[in-house]
Amino acid sequence: MSERKRQVPAIEAAFARRTTPQRSRQLAALCFTKTLGTPFMPFDLAEIALAETGGHHLSGNAVSRKGALGVWQLMPVRARSHGYSPEDMEDDEKCAEAAVRELYSKLDMAQGNLERAKKLYCGQGPEAEAYLKKIRTVRREMLSALKQQTEIVAMSDAGTMMR
Repeated sequence: MSERKRQVPAIEAAFARRTTPQRSRQLAALCFTKTLGTPFMPFDLAEIALAETGGHHLSGNAVSRKGALGVWQLMPVRARSHGYSPEDMEDDEKCAEAAVRELYSKLDMAQGNLERAKKLYCGQGPEAEAYLKKIRTVRREMLSALKQQTEIVAMSDAGTMMR
């Protein structure tokens, strides 16, 4: 649980580079809460959002050229298969829930391989390869933010001990 909580500020920092501070906090919190009780970590859901709509300011109204909807870019048919309407994908909370369900289905298809599941989330072929590269890039960004936060906490703790 502590690792899950540690990820939230790093996610928020990555989101804040693309949207407002308030929205970045809200979306980071969704990455945490919607992955509770699942095999996924908050970073997993954040990576998908950043790869999918990071270039669109993490907009809940984002629509891809192929028709994928919301922050987590679900195709309408996939949203419906998880019990949501296409209109629900504008609601960040519902979109996050549907994204977790979709990632579960892809994890099953990928026989437990999470990286492959994330690739399948996008689809197949050259676009999926490019998507996986985006995922790796945003993962490095979040890990860098996590490392910086850890260093700040360590320096703060060291300063407290010296007093």
